[in-house]
Amino acid sequence: MPVFYGREVASPLMLGTAQYPSPAILAEAFRRSGAGIATVSLRREGAGGAGAAFWQLIRDLDVPVLPNTAGCHSVREAITTAHMAREVFGTDWIKLEVIGHPDTLQPDPFGLVEAARILTEDGFKVFPYMTEDGILAGRLLDAGCEVLMPWGAPIGTGIGLMNPYALRTLRAQFPDVPMVIDAGLGLPSHAAAAMEMGFDAVLLNTAVAKAGDPAAMAEAFALALRAGQMARKADPMPPREMASPSTPQIGLAVLA
Repeated sequence: MPVFYGREVASPLMLGTAQYPSPAILAEAFRRSGAGIATVSLRREGAGGAGAAFWQLIRDLDVPVLPNTAGCHSVREAITTAHMAREVFGTDWIKLEVIGHPDTLQPDPFGLVEAARILTEDGFKVFPYMTEDGILAGRLLDAGCEVLMPWGAPIGTGIGLMNPYALRTLRAQFPDVPMVIDAGLGLPSHAAAAMEMGFDAVLLNTAVAKAGDPAAMAEAFALALRAGQMARKADPMPPREMASPSTPQIGLAVLA
């Protein structure tokens, strides 16, 4: 099971809590998937009313909570949101998002590093949402991050792993750093592929919440993650350029 900042979590599936048809379906998705972490936006929480009911629902899931700074487009906004989240949710974990482009929702690498350094110095355990850039990864590690969260594709697109080469390179460049594929996954097969590459976990929301049957899709992702983990540990055969017969040539009938 993955370990983040010295804490082992029960599953490599990190599941978001937005956009579900109902609270009951959200709870059922978590139950059937066995998700190890729930990600929550501060904007879903309030002092009373519906916000309080939602927060009670999250507590009842009985899994660690990873607040995020979703929707923040500046360092200042992200830092302020992180401090508010620490007070509300009672955790020093924070998924750090500093969005640089309104259409692609691509992270701002410069703001991300700056915010990560400030928050780490203030005692936060930062989970930075980033692109699959090895230089950016190094800067974030230098800033104090101990976990990296490269995107699979832009948030909510369902494209999957749009740049497998860069992701494999990033994984190989930092083999001992816990890494989570965050965003852009649409199918359980995408999650399995991420685990086969050696990533430690995946984080997703839209692919489950917007499915026709969110709870069934959440369970499907959990099964795919297990398959991907098992395949990675089984040491899969490398791809070949040429065909190689699986049936031995020795012992074949000789036709005169």
